[in-house]
This record gives sequence, structure tokens and C-alpha cells, in this order.
Amino acid sequence: MKNTFILLVLFISFSASSQITGKVVDNKNNPLSFVSIYLDGTITGTTSNNDGEYELSLIKPGNYTVVFQFLGFKTVKKAVKITSFPFQLNTKLTEEQITLNEVYIDTKENPANRIIRNVIANKKKNESKIQKFTAAFYSRGLYKIKNAPKKILGQELGDLGGGLDSTRSGIIYLSETISKISHQKPNNFKEHIVASKVSGSDNGVSFNRAQDVNFNLYENTVKIGNEIISPISNYAFGYYDYKLVGSFYDKNGQLINKIEILPKRKNDRVFNGFLYVVEDDWALYGTQISVTGTQVNLPMVDVLRFKQSFNKSVKNNAWVVISQTIDFKIGLFGININGRFSSAYSNYNFNPTFDENTFGKEILSFEKEATKKDSVYWKSLRPVPLTNEEVTDYVVKDSIKVIRKSKKYLDSIDAKNNKLSWTFPLSGYSYSNSYEKWDFNINSPIADLNFNTVQGWNSTIGMSYFKTLNETGKWMNVGANFNYGFSDKKLRPTAFFGYKWNNISRPVLRFSGGITTKQFNGANPISPFWNTINSVYFERNYLKIYEKTFANVSFSREITNGFRFNGSLEFADRKPLVNTTNYSAKNIANREYTSNDPQNSANFSPSFTSHKIWTLNLGTTINFGAKYLSYPDRKFTVYNNSYPSIYVGYRKTFGADSSQLNADYIFTQLRQDFSLGNLGNTKYRIKAGFFLEQKNIAFMDYAHFNGNKLAISPSGGTTNYFNLLDYYAYSTNDKFAEFHGEHNFKGFILGKIPLINLLNFHVVAGAKGLFTGDRKPYTEASIGLDNIGFGKWRFLRVDYVISKGGINQKQQGFVFSLSLFD
Repeated sequence: MKNTFILLVLFISFSASSQITGKVVDNKNNPLSFVSIYLDGTITGTTSNNDGEYELSLIKPGNYTVVFQFLGFKTVKKAVKITSFPFQLNTKLTEEQITLNEVYIDTKENPANRIIRNVIANKKKNESKIQKFTAAFYSRGLYKIKNAPKKILGQELGDLGGGLDSTRSGIIYLSETISKISHQKPNNFKEHIVASKVSGSDNGVSFNRAQDVNFNLYENTVKIGNEIISPISNYAFGYYDYKLVGSFYDKNGQLINKIEILPKRKNDRVFNGFLYVVEDDWALYGTQISVTGTQVNLPMVDVLRFKQSFNKSVKNNAWVVISQTIDFKIGLFGININGRFSSAYSNYNFNPTFDENTFGKEILSFEKEATKKDSVYWKSLRPVPLTNEEVTDYVVKDSIKVIRKSKKYLDSIDAKNNKLSWTFPLSGYSYSNSYEKWDFNINSPIADLNFNTVQGWNSTIGMSYFKTLNETGKWMNVGANFNYGFSDKKLRPTAFFGYKWNNISRPVLRFSGGITTKQFNGANPISPFWNTINSVYFERNYLKIYEKTFANVSFSREITNGFRFNGSLEFADRKPLVNTTNYSAKNIANREYTSNDPQNSANFSPSFTSHKIWTLNLGTTINFGAKYLSYPDRKFTVYNNSYPSIYVGYRKTFGADSSQLNADYIFTQLRQDFSLGNLGNTKYRIKAGFFLEQKNIAFMDYAHFNGNKLAISPSGGTTNYFNLLDYYAYSTNDKFAEFHGEHNFKGFILGKIPLINLLNFHVVAGAKGLFTGDRKPYTEASIGLDNIGFGKWRFLRVDYVISKGGINQKQQGFVFSLSLFD
């Protein structure tokens, strides 16, 4: 065993030293980062790092021709004879001399348009040349900050992992991933991570996935937050103008055209920059394109820059990506971050053997001990060498990590943070034991101060204890809440206990009990905050509640990927409540508070008879076509937007004082959110249900529908409520169906109108309908503007809504949505 280990170390050491190493610079001796370096006749190689340094691994000495390729620079081929390793080979690249052919100038059609039309016409042919492949993938993520503030909104920012220098500048995130990828068109993709590393992190799990950076311009749209229109999409000429900058010949004598892409409208979801196109093949040779954070719906991002380099595979006459960089700049709250995700593809195999078991629901997996690889292993596998700055960051943060995991350090940090602050009434209080991994929290009674006409001003003080039991998702949580109403003078205590086993199937068991107030609609359509504002200042008490003394047990877990089960059993003693106060900050003429009876606003007596009852809830969520990512300590479900998500539920109320209160209720929900490319995004939600027998059940057990009487819409998504419906006007103990749908045109409409398109507002059209067995239908239609705001702050949406049906038959009005409250 010992001899085997020694031989293994010697082999790794030899492999690490069997390299061509060097530095690539321009004419001014400035380092060139992410130059593609490979052996002539192959598409496998390496790339230079941010300092221009590279390492190209070889198997044995011999005669080789090394190719240096970089967009905007002349490709260089160097023939070398290597007798021993390591072999030093430095290279200087000169800028490409791009010339504009006069023949192109004399043609009647814009020559750039002719080239792009040929690229679009040949997309399917070029894509068909690569139906399947395997490849090695390497990715590096790097975030650097400059002059970081010490505080943001009064909160200490800290040292961001220990990577800051005296000017509070430096690397705040550094990660690497090496993986094997398999792809088969149209949709089969699988990645197996061989090694993963994060500077300063104990678990080493990097989120640099190959599929996340698989930006294919041959598709009509590229998903980057929004759907960005590709400059070679089938409808590209509706969004771009093109200009031929010039042409040059590559290392194999093929003519390469440099095309500038010019958006027709500034705020469309489009790219800026340049495409490099191979004449006759009509394939991409390279891209240098950018898109703003506004266009990709990431307001904190100033700009994203993409650079791709392609190489020709002689075997199948196809151009494939060999390297890619994504540079970005973030600016928010005085924080300025520059980042780069760089990727390199190598060892392509275009004739792999795939069988029916190659691709399944698991699209990402980790090799055992992938996050535990040592520096020797990384040295032998890393295709792009680290810069000196990156080497230093790993060394410093690995040292800091050891210190910051120690009990002494964690106790010292806790001692500082556990001090009771004078802001306790507003901020609450937290006590942590980081080494033992538990926290104790007391919430702020002032922050949880609300008003309703039953309890008057009321507040809740809560205490909770949370304990992390292992690194794979096991935890327990226990706590108690004490709510007191200053008008009804009643204390209502509740307690809870929760336990979770893992982050794979995510099984969670909860126990809870006590005395509480509940809205008659268990979906809680009226927030205590907005009810407080509307009650105290406008004398509109929309919140209707009852008291419940209860004991509840619930359990949920994933049965199989995409299928999640939940169930609960509860015993409750339910009692009616009445108004006890008419307090308001201002008396409004001809307006008085309504009663606490949701069915009769003029009934100030108890709205129902007290009763005891059992409630059983069972349900399952089904996500068709879902796949998953397997990380070392958890699993993430990847939903397929091509299919809707379905929820099917059953509720049984039984054991009541009166048999009339016992009922069986079956319900379902269907929802989906999907893209229509350049036309925008569509989403819908359909709900339906019925009672096996229509009986005079308790009103809180009716089917309720989320209404809204506020100018500000509720949280939870615009397809989860009606804009103008009274909260309990359509509640039913009969069958029902409801529909919510809307389409956001993004920039498809307003983006084409001069001057208006500078505002970057989005048109949204919606329709809603409610149909019950005992009432006439209720419908809504709306038209609105989304993405309203300025600069990076775009959080407002305004809808004009017209409704028909309900108490008032016909209504109309404006509804405002704030993304801050969603």
C-alpha cells in the first residue's frame, strides 16, 4: 500500500510537470487573459489566466505545433521540439488587421445583412452537426470589490471573508469547478462534478454549473433573467441593425467577418457588440457582446459582457465553443463589485455511446470527495493556472477558515454580537452559540404591533430556539408566542415544535397548539399591517377573525422527485369574536366600522355558534417533467416550465358537535409560468373544488377566494387574488372554479414606440374569472404597466381593472403593486 501511494504521488508530480508553460502578452507587453492555447489539429487545450499565464499539459516529449487564438488578435502557430518538461513558451500577439473588402461596399444590399441572413438560414445545418457529445468542463468564478463601505443601512458589512486589504478592496469570492458533461439534443444534459473548491469555504461546494453558462446564440432567445433576443434569431431583423466592420483570415485560411450588432431600440431585450462569422460555413467564430442589468431584469447589475471563442472540429466539420467569459459589474448601496465567470471546454467526444440510462432526472451530481481534493490534485487537473492574487487568496482564506472555525474565535464573535442593544424594542434580541450551532431569539413587540376592532391594539412577543443538528439539513426548532389584545384584555399563547431530517427529501414534522385568532379565510388575504393602516386612518376594518384553541400535527416530505406530500390533523375549539373598540385616529363623516361578521356587516352579535371539530388535510404537489441537482448535502428540484404544476387536496372535517358541520372537500390547483420568447411571459393559475355534500357547515370551512379592497395589492403574486372582489362575497359551500391569467409583453409593445421606449415600462394584460354553483359569475379584465421606477429601482406596477359581478355588479379602479411586499 505504501509503495502504491509513493508511485501515485510520483505519477501526479510527473503529470503536473509534463507541461508547456508561458505567458501571452500584446505588443505593449500587457497580459492577455483567456487566450485559447491548443495543439494544432485538435480542439483540446487550455486558456491563459488574468495575468496571461498558461499551462498546456502533454503526455510525452516530441514535435508539436502550438496554436494561440484570441478574438481581435492574429492567431499564432508555433512549432516546437520538446525534449524535456516543463517547457517555456512565451508568446506575443498582435492585433488583427481587419480590412473592408470593396466588393462588399459595392453590393446593393447591406453586406452585413447578407452575412447574417446566411447565418440564420444555416443554423439548423450547423446545429445538426453536433447532435451529442461529452466534454471536460472547467469554470472559475471571481468577485472583486473596491472601497467597500463599512456599513450598509446601519448594518456592519464586516471583512467579507477576510479578503480585503487596507482600502477595503480585494477578492470576496473565488471558486473553481471541474466536471464532465454529457449532452444530447434537444434537451438531455448531464453534469458530473469531479472537483469543486471555494476559497475560505469549509464545504467547498461551488455553484459554477456548466448548464448555467450554456448560452447558445443559435437559439432564438437566450435565458439570462429575461429572454434576451439572439442577434441571429429567426426574427433578429426586427430588433437589430448590422454593420460589416471588416474581415480577416484565420489560421486555416478561412475568411472571418466581423459584424457589429446595433439594437434598433435601446431598451429592448437585446445585445450590443460584435459577432465573428465564418464565411461559407456561416457559423460563429466568436462573440463579444454585452447586455445591461435592466435588460436582464437584474437592476443591481450595470452590465454583463460575454465573450465566446469557437474552434473547428475537423471530424464533423463543426464549430464548437472552447472558451467563454462572463464579466459583470454590480453597483448598489455604495458597493462596487467586478466579477468574472470563465469557462473552458476540452476533450470533446462527438461520438459517445449513450443508452437509456445515460440521462435521467438527475442532471447534476458530485463525485465522492469532490469537495475534498488537495492542492496537488488541483495542480494536476486545473487547465487554467491561478494568478498570484488568486493563489494568495486561497492561502490567506484557508488559514482564516481554520481560525474562524475555532471555538475561541466563534465565542469571541458571539460575545460581541450577543450584547443587548438599546434598540431591543425595535430590533428584538438574538443570542447565538455559533460553535454549538444554536440560536435563541426574542422578537420585537413593537415591530409586531397591530390594530383590529376585536382586540384593539395588540402585540406579540415570541421566543424561539433553533438548533442545527448536522451539516446535511437536520435541525429542530421550538418556540412560543404570546399575543395580547389591549381592548379585549386577553392573552393568547401558542407554542410550536419543528423537526427536519435532511435536505434531500426534506421531511418536516411540526407540532403546534394554543389559543390564537384566525382569519375566516385561512389563506390570510388581509395583512395585519394594511388592516391597521386602513382601520386607524380610514375606518375600514376589513380583517374578520375568530378565536381558535387548537392542537395540530403536520408532516410533509418529497415522495419522489417532483412529488411532495403534505398532511395535517387538528383538533380545535372555535369561538366567535365581536368588536370591542371603535378607536380611530380620525373620525370620517358618514363612515363607521363594520361588524366582525364576514357574512353580515351589520350583525354585531356573535356570527356563529361555538363548536369543537377535527380537521384532516391531505395533499400532494405534482411537478411534471421535473429534474434535480444532487449536491453533497442537499437536492434541488429543477422545474420544467413546459408543464403545469398541479396540487390536489382533500379536507375532511369530522367529530363536530353537530353532524351538519362535518364535511368532505376536494380541491385542485393548476399553475404555470412560461416564456413566449420575444412576445413576453405568460402565467396562469386555475383552481377548482367541490363539497361531496352541500351542508350548513361552519363559515371558516367554506371555500374562500382571495379578494382585495385596497389600492395596494396583496402579496403572494398577481395570479393569487382578485383585484376588486369583496373578501367574502363569493365564499361558498358548493362547487366552484376560478381562473387567473396574465401576459407581460415585456418590451414587445412599448419598446417599439420612440421616446416611450426610453421609459422601459412593460405592458401587462390580465383576465380573471370566478364561477360558483350558487352565484352568477364574477369577472375582471385589466391592463397595466409594470417595471415602473427609475434607474435600478423599478418596483412599481399599476393596473386599471374593470370587474363585473359581485355586490356592486360593475366596478373599476386602479390597483398598485409593490414588488417590495411580494
